[in-house]
Amino acid sequence: MPADRPTMPPVRLHPEAELARDALSAPLLARAARLARWAGTGVPVGVGGELVDPSLVAATEHLGLAGDEEGPAYTAEAWQLAVDTGLVEITEDEDAAADDAADLPDDAAVGTATPGEELALLTSGSPQDVLDIWLGGMETVLADAVAPDLSDIAEQLADGGELDLDALDWDPEEEAELLDGILGNLYLLSALNEVPGQDVPLPALAASMIVPDDMDEPTDEILEEVSAVMMRLDDQFRVLEPIGLVAYRPVDEALIEELDEDGDTVRAAEPLADEDVARYGMVRLTPLGVWAVRARMLDAGVDAPAVGDLADQSADALLAALPDYPEVLAQAESEQWLAARTPLDAARDLLAAARGDDEYGPLRRLAAQQTLSLVAPEAEPALREVLDDRYLGGLARVWLAERGLPDIPEPSQDMVFWLTVDTIAAQLGDTDDAAAAELRELVQALTEQHSGFFDEVWRVDHPATAEVLEVMGQLHPDKKAAKEARKAAFKARSRQSD
Repeated sequence: MPADRPTMPPVRLHPEAELARDALSAPLLARAARLARWAGTGVPVGVGGELVDPSLVAATEHLGLAGDEEGPAYTAEAWQLAVDTGLVEITEDEDAAADDAADLPDDAAVGTATPGEELALLTSGSPQDVLDIWLGGMETVLADAVAPDLSDIAEQLADGGELDLDALDWDPEEEAELLDGILGNLYLLSALNEVPGQDVPLPALAASMIVPDDMDEPTDEILEEVSAVMMRLDDQFRVLEPIGLVAYRPVDEALIEELDEDGDTVRAAEPLADEDVARYGMVRLTPLGVWAVRARMLDAGVDAPAVGDLADQSADALLAALPDYPEVLAQAESEQWLAARTPLDAARDLLAAARGDDEYGPLRRLAAQQTLSLVAPEAEPALREVLDDRYLGGLARVWLAERGLPDIPEPSQDMVFWLTVDTIAAQLGDTDDAAAAELRELVQALTEQHSGFFDEVWRVDHPATAEVLEVMGQLHPDKKAAKEARKAAFKARSRQSD
């Protein structure tokens, strides 16, 4: 593969209009918007822009959360999002500003909140306007997700105490780095899963960040660390779900052991059967979450391609990128690229880009062949133009034959052998077990179809001939044929060195 291959595999993004609708329907942003409209001609707020009684009570009732024990907390959270995203604007009260804030009671109103300019964009702005507002709110929620437990802070500050971050066992950089890594892993899984919307078990996600790749059996210490990370992630995903970043099924409370202050068990966790692993939590990025994590990666300088990025690029760029794409996404990318061109022009561009004796030539030609398989029959003249081309004549004949077109000249033996070497060379770097088994079957079939195959193939003027023969010697199940392949590889190397 080229050295500048994408850092992340490509993802298929939903249309912006659909993502904007998802953003507007996210519970937290929807509540924030309702509260911003409710603010109307003005709502009194405290020093930090927070709602003060009785406004908090009225806001909770407006959201229909008065009967929920957590209603005031949900309301305060939504209001804070409205403040952070500009859905409401705070005007400071001049009389309150003249007073010493330290002398004011906690529930004193020092300003007035009214609907902000951003609120109108949620209904009259473009999908990108809506997504920009949502993205700003998501960053606020991410910060909340990695913040320390407020009850621990309150305990430290009680009776005039001071905040001690070390005593909280909280490292803001470490927490943010862990969550970024987790979101990155979820993004990677979303990109690689051919079936969209697959949930990831929370234990597996936590283990992906903790267990070393070369560790066969995790130690008890590692397992305890995985368990601790799971509990942190459970708290964080509960915070992130209302903004629409993830779809999350929380850890079943019955599986969490309760301890007293001395560490003694108050309530034991229920036993878990293997088929109940989902009770330990299941999570996935939503389509909106995939879009958001990619946006953050792009801001951080990460190469995170999306299907359709290459639609206006050259055939050279397309063929350089496609070998790194999963099969389903490679086809989707090719379809979008082809849609922007006529079949004849597309075929000529692809064929021209597929030439070359460099080490990536076989991969380009394989990508070109796969893309050409999607091209309409109107491209026929372009394929007939290259029938005598040493690089392209073989794949052109395959294309014409697959469409049952007449007057296809028989290829020379040299062309058949050259195409054979080129086809195998394109697959040498694939370490997937299924791909290796497929290559082994191909090697065996080739030698069975062509008697004296190894007596002739070493003469093929292809840069990868010797390497291909060595691999054939390693893969061929017949010992005699494998030995012939190794001898042929030696002859090929000797010829190349002359």
